[in-house]
Amino acid sequence: MKFSQTAIPDVWTIDCDIFEDDRGFFARAWMPDELEARGLDTSIAQCSIAFNKRRGTLRGMHFQTAPFEEVKHVRVVRGAIFDVAIDLRRDSPTFRKWVGVELSADNRRLLYIPTGFAHGYQTLSDDAEIHYFVSAEYSPAHQRGVRWNDPAFGIDWPLGPPTMIHERDATYPDHV
Repeated sequence: MKFSQTAIPDVWTIDCDIFEDDRGFFARAWMPDELEARGLDTSIAQCSIAFNKRRGTLRGMHFQTAPFEEVKHVRVVRGAIFDVAIDLRRDSPTFRKWVGVELSADNRRLLYIPTGFAHGYQTLSDDAEIHYFVSAEYSPAHQRGVRWNDPAFGIDWPLGPPTMIHERDATYPDHV
């Protein structure tokens, strides 16, 4: 596996070593020892799948509060997305900074997002399917979010405003 820090040092991209032959390919997609060697959390409380019918759909920017804060391991298994993590850790030198990464079925890249971050994405293709490993169970009482276009973050969405967004995601308050 190839680990690369993003512009926010605690957020990582992880690329599989791909072994190809005339049958196709083989890749080890989950190796906890390699993540733990870099101090990354490998706890898995749930696995989730999100399917999005239309290009331009935006989901996010979501996070959970303590004691249900989440580490997310995000991979696309069909289509492509622009995946975004926003640092909401007030004591962090990258507070309110964001990083965006293209994840696709073709690049098979995984994005590691630690606790203290809001997460969301915009689909770059129709029929995008995303698979998550999440370190904490979903708790509706601890679900929070920040607005996708909050000027405090200034996220540069590659397709501009979403073509589809849930009302909850469109109406989160500005982050303070």
